[in-house]
Formats: sequence, structure tokens, C-alpha cells
Amino acid sequence: MVAAWSTAGSNSVVPMQVQAIWRYPVKSMGGERLTACDADERGLEFDRAWGVHDPATGLVLTARREPSLLFLTATVVDGAPVIRTQEGDDVSTDDELSAWLGRPVELRSAADGPATFENPLDVDHETDWVRWQSVGTTFHDGRSTLSFVSTGTLGDWDERRFRQNLILDGSGEAGIDGLIAVGTCTLSIRKPIERCVMVTRPQPGIERDLGVLKTIIRERGNKLGVGATVASSGRISVGDEFVPA
Repeated sequence: MVAAWSTAGSNSVVPMQVQAIWRYPVKSMGGERLTACDADERGLEFDRAWGVHDPATGLVLTARREPSLLFLTATVVDGAPVIRTQEGDDVSTDDELSAWLGRPVELRSAADGPATFENPLDVDHETDWVRWQSVGTTFHDGRSTLSFVSTGTLGDWDERRFRQNLILDGSGEAGIDGLIAVGTCTLSIRKPIERCVMVTRPQPGIERDLGVLKTIIRERGNKLGVGATVASSGRISVGDEFVPA
């Protein structure tokens, strides 16, 4: 199937360009904005490659249950995660990370096996938690290993709320299917992404806002952004066209 999307009332393909690339090395922590990144079947290199494991529950914590994770930022240096606080202090050991979170935790690699996550079904009261396991060798929530959203869809919302890997200039990504060429990669489009309480969470420079999720539910059927997998490995750079393969 060849990818296609169009403007309203037109069958012509509308190309978009990659405006920003985001990688989130440690699940639910702040990430790093890149100008280019390699990608393979696991997604962007080192994206969701580590998580914060809670030995008491067996869960890999996310900002759904532990919102304070969003106030730590993770980058990758020489193939290893570097975690810093909002004040710029390094958190370099499990003991330091445990002290910062106020509970015993350990940094775990996704290469060590699947993780169990949880999510509240009742967003307003954050109750009725359900659990599921990760798939593959990264800590993505589902089978999609790379995600994207357009500036037209984001509007005034801060792109960091949605933790998408690629921000595209333009609009119309919800209608894309099939295969996409971007940089030297080919992406296989999976499906629009259902959103959860994560998009309401505060983080540096962003306030808590339950209205974001309610608006997405009301106006977009609880879907924002699109999930994909990498069909052929390569490199993606800011400025690359996002076009049917």
C-alpha cells in the first residue's frame, strides 16, 4: 500500500517536512531535541531504551503514576543515559535516583526484557488502574516504535506534552497510511495514537491541564499523533521531507 494524504477537497499529496526530532532515552523523563538521529526496527536510536524500575511493585514507573519523573531530563552520552534534575544536577546512581523520587528504584535497560506498565481508566479521579506489558526491546507503550504529529494538529499546545518523536510542519497526518519515506528511512504507518492522562501532566514550563485530554476526547475521538514502525533503517534529519514511499 502506498501512503497518501490530501488536503480537504483535493486528491493531491501534500508533502511535509520534519521540523523537530525528539528522543526520550528514559521512559517518562524529559527528552532531548536532536537535529538528526539513526532509526531501526526499535525506533529512534536509544529512544525509550531505559526505564525506572520499582522492585516493590515490579513495575517500570511512568509519569501516569509518578508525575515527578517529568522533572528529570535524560540524554545519551557515549551510548549511556545521563539524567539531570531541573536545576542541572546529575543523578548518576540508583541510590541518587531513589533519593530523588523518595522510594527505592533502579534504572533498567529495555534490553533486559519486557516491562509492566499501568494506566488509570478514570482520568478525573485517577482510579481503576490497568496493567500491560511492553513489546520488543524498547519501553514503548505498544507495538509502534516511532511516532509523529503535525504542527497543524498541535496548534497552541506545547509539543512536549505528547512525547512524539517527529514534529512535522503542516497538517493532515491523521490521513496517512502505507509506507512513508523520510531521510534514508522507510516507515510503515500503524494507527493513530490513543491518548492518556500523561498529556495532562505538568513538566518544566508546562502546567497541569486536564482540559487537554478532554478536548482530545471530545474533538478527536481520543486520538492525537500517529504511530509507526521502521520498515527500513536509516537516518532522519530536521528538514527531511515526509513523503509517500
